[in-house]
Amino acid sequence: MGRAGRTRRVLGAAVAYVRSAPGTYLWLAILFVTTVALHHMTPRFEEDFLRQRSTNIDELSSDPVRVLITSAMWIDGHWLPYAVLYTVFHAPAERWLGTARWLAVCVAAHVLATLASEGALLLAIRGGAAPRSAAGTLDIGVSYALAGVVAVLAYRIAVPWRQVYLAVVALVYGVPLALSVTFTDFGHAIAVLVGLACRPLTRGRGKPWNPKETLTTLRG
Repeated sequence: MGRAGRTRRVLGAAVAYVRSAPGTYLWLAILFVTTVALHHMTPRFEEDFLRQRSTNIDELSSDPVRVLITSAMWIDGHWLPYAVLYTVFHAPAERWLGTARWLAVCVAAHVLATLASEGALLLAIRGGAAPRSAAGTLDIGVSYALAGVVAVLAYRIAVPWRQVYLAVVALVYGVPLALSVTFTDFGHAIAVLVGLACRPLTRGRGKPWNPKETLTTLRG
């Protein structure tokens, strides 16, 4: 097979992979468009624009459904790292669970973690531990949904490798929480717990993946 043939084969495999996880890559495409749009805004306009789409206490109090949806369509940073994370975690989860179940995990993690973290912040404001201005804090992004999906993927892996994976997840999300104890880190921890609680959605989705079997096949 010549170079042109190999290129077509690789491109064909990439296209097939994207088609197998339509929700993941549609979401990623939306994030690309919105990220480009942000780069064309002035800093002051961008801040006001994003605050109106934030899942902070002020916006959740006035229009919770709108901000819970729109906050997941914007990211504060570069798009490429998210493209990698979506391909590594979201796409395999969607391929395994199916689009409907994958989306259910994303929505549950995003909504419940947001409400839990903002609820904790509200209690802190009322108790005098946080300033009233914190109710309007800029809060957008897709990290809670990602954390939930990262957690639910543990059920895709066979024991004992599952325990190793869960230990890494606990370190990634637990260490920041222990060191800084921010409301965002608290939200990530809640999202991980939500993802683990979504185990019923994984039933009937096939035999768990065993890395040892894959290595044996590759060596053979």
